[in-house]
Amino acid sequence: MFKRFLGVTDVPFSASVGLLALRVVIGVAFMFHGWGKIQHPFGWMPAGAPVPGFLQALAALSEFGGGLAWIVGLLTPLASLGIAATMAVAVAMHVSQGDPFVSMGGHSYEAAAVYLGISLALLLVGPGRLSADAAIFGPKR
Repeated sequence: MFKRFLGVTDVPFSASVGLLALRVVIGVAFMFHGWGKIQHPFGWMPAGAPVPGFLQALAALSEFGGGLAWIVGLLTPLASLGIAATMAVAVAMHVSQGDPFVSMGGHSYEAAAVYLGISLALLLVGPGRLSADAAIFGPKR
């Protein structure tokens, strides 16, 4: 069952190139987002934040580790699930604070929503042929 979860969908080579570009660019962005958090995983939020340290550590791991996993295309569905959960919480926190979708200089949830959409796309489509997942779990060609 685990191998089936990590199975690679058979997409055209051109789509695999597009997925590779998406994974690398967004993966690097997530590694940068997660770098400061992974330095202090249990306390990167301000004191008094309503999120326990354990959940802060999971978010830091999903951002930094998930970004790295996306870059190489390894365990992509698992990384996508972690990032999707983290971004869903980020969107919910912004919405609960009354932040707009797009803002001209203030807080907004646009980036978190875009990242959520990308993580769901990678979760559903997979990493493509140009990935470690394809080399390990994909059909042998």
